[in-house]
Amino acid sequence: MTSTVRSAKNVVEINEHLPSVAAGEITQLGHLANAEDHDVGKLASFRKYPWACAWCIYSVWVVLLVSFENQASGNVIGIPEFRKDFGHKFVAADGSVSYVIDAIWQSAFQGAPVASAVVGALGCGQIADWLGRRMVIMICLVITFVAITMEFVATSNALFFGGKFLNGFATGALASVCVTYIGEIAPLALRGMMTCLSALAYTLGPLIVALIVNTTGVYTNRWAYRAVFLAQYGFAVFASIGVFFMPESPWWLVSKSRPEAALSALGKLGHTGQEGAMKLAQITNTLEEVKKETAGVTYFECFRVSNLRRTLISVAPLSIQSLSGIAFAASYSTYYMQLAGFSTGMSFKLQIVQQVISLVGNVMSWYLIDRVGRRNLTFWGLFVLTIILFLMAALATVGTPAGLKGAVSMILVYCFWYNVTIGATAYTILCEVSTSRLRVKTIAIGLALQNGLNTMWSFTLPYLFNPDKLNLGGKLGFVFGGLSVLCLIYLWFCQPETAGRTYEELDEMFIERVSARKFGAHRTNAQALGDASREKGGNAF
Repeated sequence: MTSTVRSAKNVVEINEHLPSVAAGEITQLGHLANAEDHDVGKLASFRKYPWACAWCIYSVWVVLLVSFENQASGNVIGIPEFRKDFGHKFVAADGSVSYVIDAIWQSAFQGAPVASAVVGALGCGQIADWLGRRMVIMICLVITFVAITMEFVATSNALFFGGKFLNGFATGALASVCVTYIGEIAPLALRGMMTCLSALAYTLGPLIVALIVNTTGVYTNRWAYRAVFLAQYGFAVFASIGVFFMPESPWWLVSKSRPEAALSALGKLGHTGQEGAMKLAQITNTLEEVKKETAGVTYFECFRVSNLRRTLISVAPLSIQSLSGIAFAASYSTYYMQLAGFSTGMSFKLQIVQQVISLVGNVMSWYLIDRVGRRNLTFWGLFVLTIILFLMAALATVGTPAGLKGAVSMILVYCFWYNVTIGATAYTILCEVSTSRLRVKTIAIGLALQNGLNTMWSFTLPYLFNPDKLNLGGKLGFVFGGLSVLCLIYLWFCQPETAGRTYEELDEMFIERVSARKFGAHRTNAQALGDASREKGGNAF
């Protein structure tokens, strides 16, 4: 025990020369850190690592920019003044007059920024591994300020489209790098909760949009919709201030052979002294072990036979989000409420209700993500969502005023349950399952694929939904419900349980090709070695 303590002290005292420490000592420290991660509970993690939690919350704040921008695209279409300024007059069969945005522009406003987000996410995966997580956030914030200004001053469809398209690059990159950063710095006991917090941003941002639109959406001038874009400046300003103090990811620093800087970053996150050396050794062990299976850090590596399974499992839940109808519920609910007979003012109020219950649902997921588990919460959550989608479609098919309003109520129930389940778990699975050396690239692929699906829906939904086109309305639930059934089959056979596992343990189980159904009960070598290190005197740390 004494020799082990002396070794740990030497690592701390000569951390500026860390590469000279014996490989065996680093490996032993890493296994010990892996074992001790399991001993720290949620409340203890909050007390022990307040700065790591604070920087996770900061990253969630940055993601608010993404969710705010995404929701603004759909909500402004529900503002009559916006449709008047950017659309054309439409006379219904009963002689009533309203304004409708051309389907091609409506598709462009919602589809083009999602398409550029695909490019932004994939580009971020490469740049974040080159320049680091912090620098990517800085670059994206500069782009965001320019794009918001274009949206705010726009008086033509072309300029508004340009702002949305440009902002898509920034939001795609921010969504990738922030989720990666959270996954890399969050303590093990809080990893599920903190990654679910990134999903919270996707409910809190839309709630703020809904509150603004409820106040200004009935104005009869340009401020009816300009107020939405003006509010984005506030999020961007606070994010810009915080980024200058943000510690770089220690995982990225170790991958760049900068152990001294990594140890300094760990200290800023709460891992100080001997514990910092142990955590650094754990990161080093994990990355070195993965190198045996991963030759490089390119996008091609994500699709090698050794990594393909992990890539598919990581990105699938995000794609399932898009396939299960969230694009419709998030972007078209306000408009559908108006078509279902609710007044403009009431539709805005119902939009607030929708976002509040979504927020409550996400908060519930913080507890359930660890209590129920990733696999169960994802599968059974989607099972219930599928039933809700078919109920919504059936009520819409009835076509009576009561039936249409019943379909609207199903959208509200859908949004609540979605955020309790797959709306939150997808981000946790994305962070946990991706290969440690390829995490940012795998996350970029997942978000890019999701954005690609959302782009497809953005261009097709106006033609399926709009009253001057196919006018399916809530009957779209049959489409999304059918796709959800296929997704349920995949989840049942392929989705593993990853709760409570360190990255070292997950890497080992995927390298050993453990069956998805056996993940929960499998005991890894990393756990055994950690226990062995503790028995040799590790508790002295």
